[in-house]
Parts: sequence; C-alpha cells; structure tokens
Amino acid sequence: MQTRNLGLSGLSVSALGLGCMGMSEFYGESNDAESLSTLEYAFEKGVTFYDSADTYGHGHNEELLSAFLRGRRDRVVVATKFGIFRSRDMGYSRRIDNSPDYIREACDASLRRLRTDVIDLYYVHRVNPDVPIEETVGTLAELVAAGKVRAIGLCEVSAATLRRAHAVHPVAAVQSEYSLWTRDPEDGVLPACRDLGVAFVAYSPLGRGFLTGTIRDAGTLSPEDFRRANPRFQDANLEANLARLELVRAIAQERRCTPGQIALAWLLAQGEDIVPIPGTRRRKYLDENCGAAEVRLTATDMERLEAAFPPGATAGERYPAEGMKGINA
Repeated sequence: MQTRNLGLSGLSVSALGLGCMGMSEFYGESNDAESLSTLEYAFEKGVTFYDSADTYGHGHNEELLSAFLRGRRDRVVVATKFGIFRSRDMGYSRRIDNSPDYIREACDASLRRLRTDVIDLYYVHRVNPDVPIEETVGTLAELVAAGKVRAIGLCEVSAATLRRAHAVHPVAAVQSEYSLWTRDPEDGVLPACRDLGVAFVAYSPLGRGFLTGTIRDAGTLSPEDFRRANPRFQDANLEANLARLELVRAIAQERRCTPGQIALAWLLAQGEDIVPIPGTRRRKYLDENCGAAEVRLTATDMERLEAAFPPGATAGERYPAEGMKGINA
C-alpha cells in the first residue's frame, strides 16, 4: 500500500488507516477475537495506521489494540485521543475536559492500556472552549518533551483554533469527519491545514456505512447501534440521502467495484495530505476498503460525484445534539 506523511512530524503511514472504534461500541455487538483477526489481517494488507481513543468502550479499545501491538509496535503508528469523558452510567452523554491535570492523567492511562512507552499521535478529541487552546497545546508540548508523545493532533476544530494551536507547537494532523456526504472541512479547516503543512485524517469516510449502499432502513440495525438515533438515518432524511446515493451506485457498477470503494477513491483523490481511516471489525470489509486504493476515477466521475453530493446537500445533522458538543470548536 502507498504511504502518506502526517504533516511535518516525520511519521509516515499507509494511505488508508483503520478506525478501531466500532470494535468496542456504537455499532452493535462486537467480538474481540474477530476484531483481533481483522487487526492482524489489516497489518498483512499493509495498513500501518491504527486509530483509537480512551473513550471508545471506556478504555476497552486501547486494551484490545495493545494485544495486537505485541511484536509489531515498531512497525505501526498508533493514534489515540483524550478529552471526551463518559462514565459507564452516562450512556451517550459526555463532558469535555481539556484541563492540564486531566491531560496528563489521561495520557498515562492510555500508555498503560496500550502497554507502550510512547503514543505516536495524541489528539485532543474535542476542544473545550472554556480552556484556551494555547494552554491545552502547551500541556501536550510538555508530553512531547517528556517522550510520552511523538506528535500532537486536533479533532473537529475550526481553522482559527488550528492556527492558534499550531503557533504554540506544530500540529501533525487534524482529524474530522470528511466524506462525500460530509464536505464541511473544505470550508475553512482543510485549506488551513494545507497552508500550515498539517495532514488531514478523515474519519467516517464511508458516512458511517451509508456510502456502502448497504443501509436502506435504520430499523434493520442492531438495537445498540447508535445510528438509529443519528438524524441522517431518520425517515425523510434517509430517504433524501438514499436518492443521492443512486449516482454513486451507478458509477460503481460502471467501474465494476462497490459504492464504498467509489467513496474512498473520491476521498483519496482529494489530495496526498488526506488519510482516510475507514472503520471495520470484519476482514471482508477491510479487503473491500483496501481495494479502493486501486480504483482510479476519471475527471467525469469526479464531476458526477460532486454533483450528487455537493457541500451542504446531505439531509440531517451529523450527530444527535449530545454528539455535536465540541464540533468545529
């Protein structure tokens, strides 16, 4: 698999990474054995970039990843995050904590769960507007100086916040939702990343599975699947979004690939500074995702996809109200 650089950090990763969140929660029942098999298969396929967070499964996701890392730690890049606090009795509710003491405690806890001495890329998962970003990044700079973190990143931030943060310490990457049906980063933060030499890591590049063309009714999803409450998967919103997806299906048929591969190929074609991290816990879907790196879209294909999903056209908010906390902070 081709590689891409994470800004000016010196870290090089596979052009497609692996988002690990769904191996622990949010998308229905998971299976650790199956997830570990998928992680190992990803490594065999050339994937070297693995994305986690302390809040995924209340630490379970980092612990799961630690089992995979044994014997491979020096051959992969591990990203994790802090800042979203959820206790087990809070359900989907959360609070955002960027206080210096919390950052230090969270970093040490992640290092223990991952069973590693250093985190390659440590993100601010969400920014608390009550804490100056300069203070947050200053604390992260201390962790870099202490050798606990190699590079720092920000999630779901505005261009202005990125510029303020980067002035304190170099930011290696910004991670935000970006796909055919979420074009928001193009209006501000993506141009700022390019101006500063910061990589852009795209999570949910398949629109939480929507762009694969396999979801036509949220009622068929597992009762524990958070997409049941996601506005974009509800009733009239879903119907409108499915109508837009028909063109993606048509192009996929013409190109003899899947709609999901078309969506990933479109994203990969947006620039060498973009690293999509599609999430899956199953090997067959990982195979499909990796195959997208071989799909070459024509200029006409790109124009048709732009017409199908222009910026702002997708019906519904990206998250329920609770999940919108800290977005574009």
